[in-house]
Amino acid sequence: MLFFIINSALLGIGLAMDAFSVSLANGLAEPGMRKGRMNIIAGTFGGFQAAMPLIGWICVHTIAVMFEGFQALIPWIALILLFYIGGKMLLEGINSKGTEEESIERLDNRELVVQGIATSIDALSVGFAIADYNLLQAVLAAAIIAAVTYVICMFGLVLGKKAGTKLAGKAEILGGIILIGIGIEIFVSSMF
Repeated sequence: MLFFIINSALLGIGLAMDAFSVSLANGLAEPGMRKGRMNIIAGTFGGFQAAMPLIGWICVHTIAVMFEGFQALIPWIALILLFYIGGKMLLEGINSKGTEEESIERLDNRELVVQGIATSIDALSVGFAIADYNLLQAVLAAAIIAAVTYVICMFGLVLGKKAGTKLAGKAEILGGIILIGIGIEIFVSSMF
């Protein structure tokens, strides 16, 4: 049981790195973010990081043949989604007048969901890694992954907020560059 928990936590750490980076960018873009909003963002990322391996597990146990064809599209989907959100942040940062009030634009829920999907879609393949788990084990592993992701994303948001306060007008530009970079990294790393 201890090995299972450690393995699931390590899996969560590995999967949460993209979500950490996006949380950092979100914190940079909104340095005045309140705790409740931080909990929503970290919870959203944790929820998606838990859901995707479960969806992958279900696919392995039901429609594995169809999922293999979809797996090739995962890097493209992440690249497009992160380019969209990152590009939007980058353009808004460039077009702002540089005042702190303008540079702090709250992330809307639609964009948060897109970020959640983009940072967790590669976790679908984890369903193959946990294919030998029974349903209870798969759900427990997903819960551990969600908890680890939540903690890591909260840390990213706090770091981003601290840096965002210092960067004020340039935070959105930096956040957009980070998101685009993450999209490129996911895409390039899937090629090798």
